[in-house]
Amino acid sequence: MATTTAPDLLDGKLLNLIQSAFPLVEEPFKAIGETMDIPESEVIERMAAQKKRNVVREINAIFDTRRLGYHSTLVAFRYAPDKLDAGAREINKHPGVSHNYARVGHFNLWFTLAVPADGDLKASVERMAEATGAEAVRIMPTIRFFKIGVNFDMVEKKGAAHDYYSPDGYTKGSKQNGVHEDWNKAATVTPFEIDAIRELQEDLALESRPFDGMAERLGITVPELFKLAADFQDRGIMRRYSAVLYHRKAGFKSNAMLVWKVPEERSVEVGMIMAESPWVTHCYQRPTFPDWDYTHFTMIHAGTKGECEQVARDISKATGITEYQALYSNREYKKTRVRYFVEDEAPF
Repeated sequence: MATTTAPDLLDGKLLNLIQSAFPLVEEPFKAIGETMDIPESEVIERMAAQKKRNVVREINAIFDTRRLGYHSTLVAFRYAPDKLDAGAREINKHPGVSHNYARVGHFNLWFTLAVPADGDLKASVERMAEATGAEAVRIMPTIRFFKIGVNFDMVEKKGAAHDYYSPDGYTKGSKQNGVHEDWNKAATVTPFEIDAIRELQEDLALESRPFDGMAERLGITVPELFKLAADFQDRGIMRRYSAVLYHRKAGFKSNAMLVWKVPEERSVEVGMIMAESPWVTHCYQRPTFPDWDYTHFTMIHAGTKGECEQVARDISKATGITEYQALYSNREYKKTRVRYFVEDEAPF
């Protein structure tokens, strides 16, 4: 097959498939090909083309930050315009920074940060601010966690975050519903399991048997590696193994962080309604400050600004919450997954 740079319908179906749950089998691309009725070689060729176009960022395991004992938070910085770019690039060097965006508004850089159990979030943020010349800082950890459901329908070109994950168990349809309450606490992981986490979090090679090298480096068989991954999922350590897309290259060019003023007595009710929108990929309640009284944060990815605004109106109508802002990103500096147990790489 001569793959072109432009994705076709089959590419869309492939991208939908690998976002949901990448098969943990010895020959995963062959298994995907059998599902789609195309040869393994074509699957690999199409995947390579989508990576070259930067539509597919990476294929690896998604781990739960809290279950690994890490502390995480959203951080808002304010920079002078001439210092924003350099500051953002320096912050990107931290392995615990997974998302980093320049956004419109008073706080013009927003990023997520995770540090290990023995780390100090506040001190890390303060070092970042000092080193990069930030003028103002707000640390906004999660109070309530309603949804993570980053999924895009690449055939219909619409939000598809239906089957989502909610560690706090608030949302309808949550994979978390019914699991043990200890999933909100740090799990005990052995040194060998840490080595396995380091392997599973790396980007998967586009070759016929990509898990062989991981297993060999760990000194176990491939079936034993899959058994360990299944155990990680059973213990709430790993959410799933799947691909992450670069949403802008995938056609979802408008990215809005909608922030809402929600009365505390309606916090859970409203958060649950917000999480039900297939356009909402993330939904959290966060703390307020004298100069920041927005409580709920919903992330929206759509093809156009108009679509984002329509989603905002729909959520407002469904919840009755009318006070909100749409903070659009005007530059993406980083979007990846947190890399765990690599703290020696942190510059701050």
